[in-house]
Amino acid sequence: MKKNFLALGVVATLFLNACKETPKQDQAETSTTEVVDNTQDDIVETSSTNDEGQTLQLKFNNSEGTVTLNFKGDMVTLTQEKAASGIWYKNENYELRGKGNDLELTKAGDVIFKHEDNIVAYSIKNKDGETLDMTFNNSTNKVKLYVNGGEQIELDAEKAASGIWYKNSQYELRGKGENLTLTKDGKVVFEN
Repeated sequence: MKKNFLALGVVATLFLNACKETPKQDQAETSTTEVVDNTQDDIVETSSTNDEGQTLQLKFNNSEGTVTLNFKGDMVTLTQEKAASGIWYKNENYELRGKGNDLELTKAGDVIFKHEDNIVAYSIKNKDGETLDMTFNNSTNKVKLYVNGGEQIELDAEKAASGIWYKNSQYELRGKGENLTLTKDGKVVFEN
């Protein structure tokens, strides 16, 4: 009788161990499948404020080609359309168009939100005939510079006591009125 119980115990243990192994294999396959099938959406969130102080919050899902916007508490999802340049999203009531930071939202054909960056373009020559072309974006506090039409240099605004001060890790632009100095790693590359 003891042998029967012992044999039955061994068979039961083997059976239970075999049952325990099956879920582990299933879990491993399921995990692998989830990782392979799990594609994360390319989500970009941003917001824009117009001249009236109203804020438009945008959540772009680039994988699905949609944007969900929140304006004055209204949540609306728009579908991407093919634009010649910039962005274009719409549904049956709303349409969002834009390029760069400039945006326009319409509802039933009426403009309900519009943001345009405050851009100022300026060009100056020094006594050596060198040209410094500057495009100031006063909405984002950045400037794009071109020395003699060369490569683009993008700088961020810094708080200046007076005049202007923009910089990045290599370049620094300082000035007041018509007097400007651009340095690279501490060495003057343009001065007027």
